Amino acid sequence: MATKKARKRTRSVASPNSTRQKIYAAVRRVPRGKVATYGQIAEIAGLEGHARQVGYAMAALQSSSVLPWHRIINAEGRVSIRSAGAGSTIVQQQLLEREGIVFNGGGRVSLTRYRWKPRGR
Repeated sequence: MATKKARKRTRSVASPNSTRQKIYAAVRRVPRGKVATYGQIAEIAGLEGHARQVGYAMAALQSSSVLPWHRIINAEGRVSIRSAGAGSTIVQQQLLEREGIVFNGGGRVSLTRYRWKPRGR
């Protein structure tokens, strides 16, 4: 039987599903032709400092998802290698290029040029 203190602590911790829903809501806002970093999405979702959580949420998406997951890149302006392997990295880069995002010879996106700057949160 949980103590009153333990029950209170449990209630204050966000469930993984509600955390993912906040992340996915932030990802949905990223417009075509723009990118956001994992850390930026974490901040918008109210999870500042938890960029890794965004990565986990992106990895949990089903391949049939309509969420614009491909618009989320790392803080270096690069596509991160996914658990699905290098093939998924190529797919992500191709999807971004179709939206007009240009990669330099080193595989980076100019965050100055393509980073999404949301109006109000």
